[in-house]
Amino acid sequence: MQKIIKIIILFIFLFVIGIFYISLTRDTNYNTSSLINKKTPEFKIISFDNSNFYTSDDIKKNNYTLINFWASWCAPCKIEHPILMKLSQKKNLVLLGINFKDKDSQAKTFLSELGNPYDLLAKDKNGKHSVKFGIYGIPESILINKELMIIQKFVGPLSADDYENIIKIIE
Repeated sequence: MQKIIKIIILFIFLFVIGIFYISLTRDTNYNTSSLINKKTPEFKIISFDNSNFYTSDDIKKNNYTLINFWASWCAPCKIEHPILMKLSQKKNLVLLGINFKDKDSQAKTFLSELGNPYDLLAKDKNGKHSVKFGIYGIPESILINKELMIIQKFVGPLSADDYENIIKIIE
């Protein structure tokens, strides 16, 4: 009986070592290049004020749309906010802001203090829509064209270089 217990312990030990080895050698960088030139998922998301829904059809009307997942509690979202404000002035680009797992009152305060760059404002209270778009964390942004094809995905706060890149694409 003790021999069987020793064998079981050995297998458990080898299994744990194998898991550690795999987790240490696995590439943990979030690579979004496979999403480029893929179609965005069909979606129907509630507007921030609960008055209507935004769908994929609403996005097809725009030459380019930047979908930005953000929250008031997200420090990097505050860092990228001036970039979004600059992008909101571009006529060939519509900004869809999706407020992620946030309290409405705090999101409203965030936008009233920093400005509202969004042409369309929606909310993802439980995070289900973010999963559809392959969002791992916030802020993340997805630039799409009127055919709903992903042109670019930005992980983390938008930078000045990202701004220049977006401008080159949409103009």
